[in-house]
Amino acid sequence: MLEITAVRKSYVGPQGRLQILDGVDLHLDAGQTLALMGESGSGKSTLLHLIAGLDQPDSGEILVGQQRLSLLKEAARATYRRESVAVIFQQFNLIPSLTVADNMAFQARLAGKLDAQWQAWLAAELGLSALLQRYPEQLSGGQQQRVAVGRALALRPPLILADEPTGNLDERSADEVMALLLALVDKAGASLLMVTHSSRLADCLNQQIVLSNGRVQERGC
Repeated sequence: MLEITAVRKSYVGPQGRLQILDGVDLHLDAGQTLALMGESGSGKSTLLHLIAGLDQPDSGEILVGQQRLSLLKEAARATYRRESVAVIFQQFNLIPSLTVADNMAFQARLAGKLDAQWQAWLAAELGLSALLQRYPEQLSGGQQQRVAVGRALALRPPLILADEPTGNLDERSADEVMALLLALVDKAGASLLMVTHSSRLADCLNQQIVLSNGRVQERGC
């Protein structure tokens, strides 16, 4: 599902060029889950953005399914971002003016893949059925993150990327959201790559990779 080979990425700052990723290799099979760990500044979020098609590496290759991202023109990259990958953010990133139902349907509707029956099932599994006409500001943090999970899964993408998805939640809410996310990812037949600082949550996934100074330093199962 995901094959990353020798990916490098740097940015130019006030003090010159800063190497963020320095030759990263990563492999994720279809239907598997992987935790991406490492200290702040190790390149985790940068790598996630590259996989999501939000930025491009300086060198190296990223292959998602049969799509080699370096070969995609801008229109094809936009289609890829809309249809092939979904991102769950730490800050939820819900649209304040949309109801829970419309937030959940947002990306799937843009991609022309909205399945009302699947969305209704997701809402029930996520405990959101009674909240579909509420707005994000009327929800708790845990409920908002459940909506974000539902939005990602409503698309039924082959790959889901999660950037510290429980970072703003207390431990109990984090465990509940994590359990739901893994169960629903499995039900959807998707692959999951999750950035996390939590070894406890990482242990719930099939694989773990640790980034340090822009390189893969450690692997675990």
